[in-house]
Amino acid sequence: MYFLRYKKKVKLVRDGILSKQSQQPLRVVQISDSHLFASTAGQLLGLCTEDSLKLVLDKVRLEQPVIDVILATGDIAQDASVEAYQRFHQHLETFGAPSYWLQGNHDITSPMITTLGGKSRLSPCVIDQGPWRIIMLNSSIEHQVPGKFTPRELKFLRQALDESLDKHVMVCLHHHPVPMGCKWLDTQVVRNADEFLGIVDQYTHIRAIIWGHVHQESDNVRNGVRMLSAPSTCVQFKALSDDFAIEEDLNPGYRWLHLNPDGSIDTAVSRVEGVRFVIDWSVKGY
Repeated sequence: MYFLRYKKKVKLVRDGILSKQSQQPLRVVQISDSHLFASTAGQLLGLCTEDSLKLVLDKVRLEQPVIDVILATGDIAQDASVEAYQRFHQHLETFGAPSYWLQGNHDITSPMITTLGGKSRLSPCVIDQGPWRIIMLNSSIEHQVPGKFTPRELKFLRQALDESLDKHVMVCLHHHPVPMGCKWLDTQVVRNADEFLGIVDQYTHIRAIIWGHVHQESDNVRNGVRMLSAPSTCVQFKALSDDFAIEEDLNPGYRWLHLNPDGSIDTAVSRVEGVRFVIDWSVKGY
Protein backbone atom coordinates (compact mmCIF):
# COMPACT_ATOMS: atom_id res chain seq x y z
CA MET A 1 0.00 0.00 0.00
CA TYR A 2 1.26 3.45 -0.87
CA PHE A 3 0.27 6.93 0.17
CA LEU A 4 1.00 9.93 -2.03
CA ARG A 5 1.20 13.41 -0.60
CA TYR A 6 1.94 15.57 -3.60
CA LYS A 7 5.38 14.40 -4.83
CA LYS A 8 6.34 12.41 -1.78
CA LYS A 9 5.65 8.67 -1.47
CA VAL A 10 5.88 6.64 1.69
CA LYS A 11 5.77 2.84 1.49
CA LEU A 12 3.82 1.07 4.21
CA VAL A 13 3.96 -2.67 4.90
CA ARG A 14 0.79 -4.65 5.53
CA ASP A 15 0.17 -8.33 6.15
CA GLY A 16 -0.31 -10.33 2.95
CA ILE A 17 0.99 -9.77 -0.56
CA LEU A 18 -0.54 -7.70 -3.33
CA SER A 19 -0.68 -10.63 -5.76
CA LYS A 20 -3.00 -12.42 -3.34
CA GLN A 21 -5.00 -9.28 -2.53
CA SER A 22 -5.57 -8.56 -6.21
CA GLN A 23 -7.52 -11.79 -6.59
CA GLN A 24 -10.28 -10.64 -4.26
CA PRO A 25 -12.31 -7.45 -3.89
CA LEU A 26 -11.04 -4.54 -1.87
CA ARG A 27 -13.63 -4.41 0.93
CA VAL A 28 -14.43 -0.83 1.89
CA VAL A 29 -16.77 0.64 4.50
CA GLN A 30 -17.85 4.29 4.20
CA ILE A 31 -18.85 6.08 7.41
CA SER A 32 -20.07 9.64 6.98
CA ASP A 33 -21.40 12.69 8.79
CA SER A 34 -21.29 11.48 12.37
CA HIS A 35 -21.42 15.02 13.80
CA LEU A 36 -19.95 14.05 17.17
CA PHE A 37 -19.55 16.52 20.02
CA ALA A 38 -17.01 16.85 22.79
CA SER A 39 -19.70 15.48 25.09
CA THR A 40 -21.10 11.99 24.49
CA ALA A 41 -24.51 13.51 25.23
CA GLY A 42 -24.28 15.96 22.33
CA GLN A 43 -27.37 16.12 20.11
CA LEU A 44 -28.04 17.13 16.53
CA LEU A 45 -31.71 18.01 15.98
CA GLY A 46 -32.53 16.19 19.19
CA LEU A 47 -30.67 12.99 18.23
CA CYS A 48 -27.67 11.82 20.27
CA THR A 49 -25.00 11.43 17.62
CA GLU A 50 -22.74 9.28 19.81
CA ASP A 51 -25.49 6.73 20.35
CA SER A 52 -26.50 6.59 16.69
CA LEU A 53 -22.87 6.15 15.57
CA LYS A 54 -22.42 3.26 17.98
CA LEU A 55 -25.52 1.56 16.60
CA VAL A 56 -24.28 1.95 13.03
CA LEU A 57 -20.85 0.58 13.94
CA ASP A 58 -22.50 -2.37 15.69
CA LYS A 59 -24.27 -3.11 12.41
CA VAL A 60 -20.98 -2.87 10.51
CA ARG A 61 -19.46 -5.44 12.88
CA LEU A 62 -22.40 -7.76 12.34
CA GLU A 63 -22.44 -7.48 8.54
CA GLN A 64 -18.80 -6.96 7.55
CA PRO A 65 -16.58 -9.73 8.95
CA VAL A 66 -13.65 -8.60 6.79
CA ILE A 67 -12.83 -4.93 6.17
CA ASP A 68 -9.76 -3.74 4.28
CA VAL A 69 -10.33 0.02 4.48
CA ILE A 70 -12.65 2.37 6.36
CA LEU A 71 -13.33 5.76 4.76
CA ALA A 72 -14.70 8.55 6.94
CA THR A 73 -16.05 11.08 4.44
CA GLY A 74 -16.31 14.19 6.55
CA ASP A 75 -18.29 16.02 9.23
CA ILE A 76 -16.84 13.63 11.75
CA ALA A 77 -17.34 16.27 14.45
CA GLN A 78 -20.04 18.90 14.79
CA ASP A 79 -17.94 21.09 17.09
CA ALA A 80 -14.45 20.24 15.72
CA SER A 81 -13.35 19.25 19.22
CA VAL A 82 -10.32 17.08 19.90
CA GLU A 83 -12.51 15.00 22.21
CA ALA A 84 -14.92 14.17 19.38
CA TYR A 85 -12.13 13.18 16.99
CA GLN A 86 -10.37 11.08 19.59
CA ARG A 87 -13.55 9.21 20.43
CA PHE A 88 -14.32 8.61 16.75
CA HIS A 89 -10.79 7.31 16.24
CA GLN A 90 -11.13 4.96 19.21
CA HIS A 91 -14.39 3.58 17.77
CA LEU A 92 -12.80 2.83 14.40
CA GLU A 93 -9.62 1.37 15.88
CA THR A 94 -11.68 -1.54 17.25
CA PHE A 95 -12.16 -2.85 13.69
CA GLY A 96 -8.47 -3.49 13.14
CA ALA A 97 -8.63 -1.94 9.65
CA PRO A 98 -6.90 1.29 8.58
CA SER A 99 -9.15 4.33 8.42
CA TYR A 100 -8.71 7.44 6.29
CA TRP A 101 -10.49 10.73 6.89
CA LEU A 102 -11.86 13.61 4.85
CA GLN A 103 -12.50 17.08 6.19
CA GLY A 104 -16.16 18.13 6.15
CA ASN A 105 -17.52 21.64 6.43
CA HIS A 106 -17.91 21.23 10.21
CA ASP A 107 -14.39 19.84 10.64
CA ILE A 108 -11.10 21.60 11.38
CA THR A 109 -7.89 20.08 10.04
CA SER A 110 -5.54 20.75 12.96
CA PRO A 111 -7.24 18.60 15.64
CA MET A 112 -7.79 15.87 13.04
CA ILE A 113 -4.03 15.73 12.37
CA THR A 114 -3.38 15.66 16.11
CA THR A 115 -5.75 12.73 16.54
CA LEU A 116 -4.39 10.74 13.59
CA GLY A 117 -0.79 11.41 14.59
CA GLY A 118 0.09 13.02 11.26
CA LYS A 119 -1.24 13.75 7.78
CA SER A 120 -0.77 10.41 6.03
CA ARG A 121 -4.36 9.25 6.60
CA LEU A 122 -6.03 12.63 6.09
CA SER A 123 -6.94 14.05 2.68
CA PRO A 124 -5.34 14.70 0.34
CA CYS A 125 -3.82 11.24 0.14
CA VAL A 126 -4.04 8.08 -1.91
CA ILE A 127 -4.50 4.45 -0.96
CA ASP A 128 -3.05 1.83 -3.31
CA GLN A 129 -4.02 -1.78 -2.86
CA GLY A 130 -3.84 -4.37 -5.62
CA PRO A 131 -5.46 -3.11 -8.82
CA TRP A 132 -7.19 -0.16 -7.07
CA ARG A 133 -6.23 3.36 -6.09
CA ILE A 134 -8.48 5.42 -3.80
CA ILE A 135 -7.91 9.17 -4.02
CA MET A 136 -9.01 11.22 -1.00
CA LEU A 137 -9.58 14.91 -1.76
CA ASN A 138 -10.33 17.81 0.56
CA SER A 139 -13.32 19.75 -0.83
CA SER A 140 -13.87 21.79 2.34
CA ILE A 141 -13.00 25.37 3.23
CA GLU A 142 -12.77 25.84 6.97
CA HIS A 143 -15.67 27.76 8.54
CA GLN A 144 -17.65 27.71 5.27
CA VAL A 145 -20.52 25.42 4.31
CA PRO A 146 -20.16 25.05 0.50
CA GLY A 147 -17.16 23.23 -0.88
CA LYS A 148 -14.44 24.35 -3.27
CA PHE A 149 -11.21 22.71 -4.42
CA THR A 150 -8.04 24.75 -4.18
CA PRO A 151 -5.70 24.77 -7.20
CA ARG A 152 -3.30 22.65 -5.14
CA GLU A 153 -5.99 20.04 -4.54
CA LEU A 154 -6.80 19.81 -8.25
CA LYS A 155 -3.09 19.51 -9.03
CA PHE A 156 -2.89 16.65 -6.55
CA LEU A 157 -5.83 14.97 -8.30
CA ARG A 158 -4.18 15.22 -11.72
CA GLN A 159 -0.90 13.83 -10.41
CA ALA A 160 -2.62 10.98 -8.58
CA LEU A 161 -4.53 10.08 -11.75
CA ASP A 162 -1.49 10.33 -14.02
CA GLU A 163 0.44 7.97 -11.74
CA SER A 164 -2.29 5.32 -11.66
CA LEU A 165 -3.17 4.71 -15.31
CA ASP A 166 -2.68 0.98 -14.79
CA LYS A 167 -5.18 0.88 -11.91
CA HIS A 168 -8.90 1.32 -11.28
CA VAL A 169 -9.63 4.53 -9.36
CA MET A 170 -12.24 5.68 -6.87
CA VAL A 171 -12.27 9.36 -5.91
CA CYS A 172 -13.64 10.45 -2.51
CA LEU A 173 -14.70 13.90 -1.33
CA HIS A 174 -17.05 15.38 1.26
CA HIS A 175 -19.28 17.70 -0.78
CA HIS A 176 -21.44 16.57 -3.67
CA PRO A 177 -19.98 17.42 -7.10
CA VAL A 178 -23.34 17.06 -8.86
CA PRO A 179 -26.82 18.31 -7.87
CA MET A 180 -28.89 16.07 -5.61
CA GLY A 181 -32.25 17.55 -6.57
CA CYS A 182 -32.62 19.29 -3.17
CA LYS A 183 -32.96 23.00 -3.82
CA TRP A 184 -31.53 24.07 -0.44
CA LEU A 185 -28.78 21.45 -0.38
CA ASP A 186 -27.63 22.09 -3.93
CA THR A 187 -26.53 25.59 -2.92
CA GLN A 188 -23.73 23.75 -1.09
CA VAL A 189 -22.39 21.82 -4.08
CA VAL A 190 -18.65 22.08 -4.81
CA ARG A 191 -18.30 25.62 -6.17
CA ASN A 192 -15.81 24.65 -8.85
CA ALA A 193 -17.33 21.26 -9.63
CA ASP A 194 -16.98 22.04 -13.33
CA GLU A 195 -13.17 22.14 -12.97
CA PHE A 196 -13.18 18.92 -10.97
CA LEU A 197 -15.44 17.09 -13.43
CA GLY A 198 -13.45 18.50 -16.33
CA ILE A 199 -10.40 16.71 -14.98
CA VAL A 200 -12.37 13.54 -14.27
CA ASP A 201 -13.65 13.44 -17.84
CA GLN A 202 -10.10 13.29 -19.19
CA TYR A 203 -9.38 9.89 -17.60
CA THR A 204 -10.91 6.54 -18.46
CA HIS A 205 -9.72 4.58 -15.42
CA ILE A 206 -11.96 6.32 -12.87
CA ARG A 207 -14.67 3.88 -11.81
CA ALA A 208 -16.47 5.76 -9.03
CA ILE A 209 -16.79 9.04 -7.14
CA ILE A 210 -18.21 8.90 -3.62
CA TRP A 211 -19.12 11.60 -1.12
CA GLY A 212 -20.89 12.40 2.14
CA HIS A 213 -22.40 15.72 3.29
CA VAL A 214 -25.88 15.16 1.84
CA HIS A 215 -27.12 12.75 4.56
CA GLN A 216 -28.87 10.63 1.94
CA GLU A 217 -28.02 7.74 -0.35
CA SER A 218 -27.87 7.93 -4.13
CA ASP A 219 -26.47 5.75 -6.88
CA ASN A 220 -26.19 7.13 -10.41
CA VAL A 221 -23.85 6.99 -13.40
CA ARG A 222 -22.22 9.95 -15.13
CA ASN A 223 -20.12 9.38 -18.26
CA GLY A 224 -19.56 5.79 -17.22
CA VAL A 225 -18.48 6.71 -13.67
CA ARG A 226 -20.49 5.49 -10.68
CA MET A 227 -21.66 8.45 -8.57
CA LEU A 228 -22.46 7.44 -4.98
CA SER A 229 -23.50 9.28 -1.84
CA ALA A 230 -23.90 7.81 1.63
CA PRO A 231 -26.34 8.24 4.50
CA SER A 232 -25.34 9.89 7.73
CA THR A 233 -24.75 7.94 10.92
CA CYS A 234 -27.19 10.38 12.53
CA VAL A 235 -30.09 12.35 10.98
CA GLN A 236 -31.14 11.84 7.35
CA PHE A 237 -32.03 14.71 4.99
CA LYS A 238 -35.22 14.37 2.98
CA ALA A 239 -34.54 13.73 -0.71
CA LEU A 240 -35.84 16.10 -3.42
CA SER A 241 -36.89 18.76 -0.88
CA ASP A 242 -36.92 22.49 -1.69
CA ASP A 243 -36.32 23.52 1.93
CA PHE A 244 -34.39 21.97 4.79
CA ALA A 245 -36.24 18.79 5.80
CA ILE A 246 -35.52 15.59 7.71
CA GLU A 247 -36.47 12.09 6.57
CA GLU A 248 -37.97 10.47 9.67
CA ASP A 249 -38.69 7.14 7.98
CA LEU A 250 -35.03 6.35 7.24
CA ASN A 251 -32.60 5.35 9.98
CA PRO A 252 -28.87 6.07 10.23
CA GLY A 253 -26.62 3.84 8.15
CA TYR A 254 -23.41 3.29 6.22
CA ARG A 255 -22.30 2.23 2.74
CA TRP A 256 -20.20 -0.83 1.95
CA LEU A 257 -18.29 -1.25 -1.30
CA HIS A 258 -16.53 -4.24 -2.83
CA LEU A 259 -14.04 -2.95 -5.40
CA ASN A 260 -13.53 -5.92 -7.69
CA PRO A 261 -10.28 -6.70 -9.54
CA ASP A 262 -11.97 -6.17 -12.92
CA GLY A 263 -12.99 -2.61 -12.01
CA SER A 264 -16.63 -3.38 -11.27
CA ILE A 265 -18.17 -2.34 -7.96
CA ASP A 266 -20.68 -4.07 -5.70
CA THR A 267 -22.19 -1.68 -3.17
CA ALA A 268 -25.22 -1.08 -1.01
CA VAL A 269 -26.40 0.97 1.95
CA SER A 270 -27.30 -0.71 5.23
CA ARG A 271 -29.28 0.99 7.99
CA VAL A 272 -29.93 0.43 11.67
CA GLU A 273 -33.09 -1.58 12.28
CA GLY A 274 -35.41 -2.04 15.24
CA VAL A 275 -34.75 1.42 16.71
CA ARG A 276 -36.98 4.49 16.48
CA PHE A 277 -35.00 7.71 16.24
CA VAL A 278 -36.86 10.80 17.47
CA ILE A 279 -36.12 14.15 15.83
CA ASP A 280 -36.72 17.51 17.54
CA TRP A 281 -38.56 19.58 14.96
CA SER A 282 -38.27 22.73 17.08
CA VAL A 283 -34.62 22.91 16.00
CA LYS A 284 -34.10 24.53 12.62
CA GLY A 285 -31.10 23.79 10.45
CA TYR A 286 -27.95 21.97 11.43
